[in-house]
Amino acid sequence: MGLYRLYQSFWGALDWLYPPVCGGCGRIGSRWCIDCQQKVNLLPSQLCDICGLPVITRGLCENCRREAPTFKALRSWVVFEGPVRTALHQLKYRRNMALGEALARSMEDFCLHLNWQVDVVIPVPLGKQRLQERGYNQVALIAMPLAALNRWRYAPRALSRVRETRSQVGLSAMERIENMKGAFRADPLQVRNRTVLLMDDVATTGATLSACAEALLSAEAKAVYGLTLARALPHHGLVIV
Repeated sequence: MGLYRLYQSFWGALDWLYPPVCGGCGRIGSRWCIDCQQKVNLLPSQLCDICGLPVITRGLCENCRREAPTFKALRSWVVFEGPVRTALHQLKYRRNMALGEALARSMEDFCLHLNWQVDVVIPVPLGKQRLQERGYNQVALIAMPLAALNRWRYAPRALSRVRETRSQVGLSAMERIENMKGAFRADPLQVRNRTVLLMDDVATTGATLSACAEALLSAEAKAVYGLTLARALPHHGLVIV
């Protein structure tokens, strides 16, 4: 907890100098206000055992029965809509970097109830070009404090993107899979015989996480779990199947 307290104190000190603004609604006084916290929509309790999408009957969804992803399970904290969608946009495109710690803190109880035995936390890496343009990996800003909160080892360099890919926005499920094939490489020295928690900000089809998991398992990781802050669902107008 010591590392997290240090990290939290850093952003707290900045809040004294520059009054924080809520990433969800823009209200001054908090990075992630109580009102926005109460407006998040949790996913239903009945989810596909593997990909984490809502299902009518218990077990696997149709897609996972047909061809299961490479990760062991994928879970998301909330639905990708409302204040969370706005907050992630602020974190990703508006350089609201302090928001990452506030969102990680909101996910603490959710992670606890997953009861996953994790050895190492790895954020999905950006490509070199996108990292240079943005200046930071928005997923790492959530993954690092979340790892510190749970006393998990954090290894941001254990996975790298070895091929630049086009944006997944607007692509079908099959196009997303093709887009991500062979795009990642894992370091066996950091993941061999370890259970990995792979983290991203939003999951849509799970194609990116599955491609990352494939690289991690090729490097002899014991198992890979996927975790995202939010989950995009079919009614958001995205092509899921």
